[in-house]
Amino acid sequence: MSKAKISIRFFNDREVRAVWDEENAKWWFSVLDIVTVLTDQNDYTKTRNYWKYLKAKLKKEKSQVVSAATRLKFLAPDGKMHLADALDYSGIIALGKEFPGKKANRFIEWFTYSDESIDGKSKTKAYALFESSFINSIEVGTTNGLKQIHAYLFGGLYDFAGQIRQKNISKGGFQFAVSRFLEETLKQIEEMSETTFDKIVNKYIEMNIVHPFMEGNGRSTRIWLDLILKKRLKKCVDWSKIGKRDYMNAMMQSPINRNVLKKLLKNALTDKINDREMFMKGIDYSYYYEENN
Repeated sequence: MSKAKISIRFFNDREVRAVWDEENAKWWFSVLDIVTVLTDQNDYTKTRNYWKYLKAKLKKEKSQVVSAATRLKFLAPDGKMHLADALDYSGIIALGKEFPGKKANRFIEWFTYSDESIDGKSKTKAYALFESSFINSIEVGTTNGLKQIHAYLFGGLYDFAGQIRQKNISKGGFQFAVSRFLEETLKQIEEMSETTFDKIVNKYIEMNIVHPFMEGNGRSTRIWLDLILKKRLKKCVDWSKIGKRDYMNAMMQSPINRNVLKKLLKNALTDKINDREMFMKGIDYSYYYEENN
């Protein structure tokens, strides 16, 4: 499992880490993350002690939850990989049933939901992008490159995948660029300089203001930004360091105040541009930003 796929799911804005087992073709989930969610506990020591107590209780009862658990390495907050208890899909459902109350029921409902939505399918495509030769053929920093990314993520899901919108759109009261001027505006953005971090972020902000597609702008443009940073500065964004609320607030302010977003992105820069886990975490967070509150 040295090349295992890594995933981060979110329940009530809490992380649930998972590792893909290629040999057995299934996901293993961090038990401590699940216990944290179900107890609504922020203290790691208390969470660990609670699981220790519960595990002993279940073991005494000869519960299959304990026998189904295994030990796997998960990336910890200190940036290191640590062994921790993990359960598969059926094990997590069984564990959830040990917790009474509406929260446990909502968690099981969320956990067992089969994500056949457009976002779910698109996210699977985004994961695959890292190992696809297609990523090396994407035009960096151009409108066409952004269209290539959008078409890859949403091809077969939206009939407008990779196509510049022909209608006006708005979000939260903000009117994005008028559709009849898009062609000329996109040409101007494409010609913007990429020689410094500040200039790259300026270009990213302008592209966000334009919002060239009917849907899927944020997810596509964040990949587009990372490809520019990778090519020009040998950097990318560690999106896991940027909280959803902070990111959304910074983006909303960016048309009139760019410094908030620039500071947020600059503090999250990393040189791990070819790191698989960094890319996968980036996709998890990128799609998480787009989830409805």
